[in-house]
Amino acid sequence: MNQRFILEISNDLIIPSQSFKPKVTNKKNYGRLVKRLKHKFRLNNIILQKTDKSKVFHLGKLEDFRKKSKEYMDKTRAYQCLGTSDPLPDLIQRTNKYLLDLRLAKWITQKQYELLCVNQSEAELAHLYYLPKAHKLGTPLRPIISGLRHPTIKISKFLDDLLRPLFNEMAKQTTIESGFALAAQLDRWSQRRLTKETLFCTIDVTDLYTMIPQIEGVLALKKMLDYLKMKQVQGLK
Repeated sequence: MNQRFILEISNDLIIPSQSFKPKVTNKKNYGRLVKRLKHKFRLNNIILQKTDKSKVFHLGKLEDFRKKSKEYMDKTRAYQCLGTSDPLPDLIQRTNKYLLDLRLAKWITQKQYELLCVNQSEAELAHLYYLPKAHKLGTPLRPIISGLRHPTIKISKFLDDLLRPLFNEMAKQTTIESGFALAAQLDRWSQRRLTKETLFCTIDVTDLYTMIPQIEGVLALKKMLDYLKMKQVQGLK
């Protein structure tokens, strides 16, 4: 990035803080400062972002950011740019129709149907954004999906409440949830299994959620229910 540009930005940020003025004047100066910074960012094709896992901000070239975003989207094939199209109304209609079909087939109760139905005035499409990992070489981007008001979010939470306790119970012998539990487990292992040659490894799965095929994911859930010998969960088949 251009060193002169960085110096100009630094001067803009430092100068207003050197003198104390009344609140009204400070507010006006702050507004002018923000406008000036935005103009310089646009002029130099610079993007300012909060970083991942830190309290600092990152200045980067807009073309680099777009390139990394395109590479991620091409790799996962889980996202697409919508442009001017708006699939939200159709998604709401199809989700509500699917829920109605489940209700008419008596696979869910009336209370569950009302709980899961999508309110058009409250729903909005999920969107993808990134936080730069400034602490890593090459400043890769951490993808984040904001979907708290997505049409299917109620269904997701409903299924999570049903299935997560089952999985937690099944995996509790191999799950460690705190540092204290880890220390206790290591103490137990040290009495039987740990040796000087024992290696501890960590595994970082890249893009886990977008890489799981839907069909295989459903089959994995069925396998879990078969293992637990469950034909239904809280009345749901």
